[in-house]
Amino acid sequence: MARKFGGAAKSGGQAGAEIHRDGARRAVSQAIRAGAAAYERERDLPKLIRVDRFGGNAPESRAALGTIVTCLERALRAERQRARSGHWTYDLNRHIALHQAYLAETTRLAAMKAPQ
Repeated sequence: MARKFGGAAKSGGQAGAEIHRDGARRAVSQAIRAGAAAYERERDLPKLIRVDRFGGNAPESRAALGTIVTCLERALRAERQRARSGHWTYDLNRHIALHQAYLAETTRLAAMKAPQ
């Protein structure tokens, strides 16, 4: 005899899948934070976005940092779109690197805006 479950109850398979999904999200989030901590602008940024508009190295002004963050946002949005569409050029490693750079640069920008 089959048991009926209410709409709120979940079967063991669904609950297990959610646990694994949450664990995977947590692991990716930790990897991104660790990568952001190890981020070096001079080494990593030229691989992700064009920095020739900054003369080869990115200056430390708020305006330049805002431009860098905007470029990273745009690149992240494009990479996310490639992932969703299943495009053959999507690169998970690039997506993670963009997210790490974005996190590091926004943290740097927030530190510049914070009063000393």
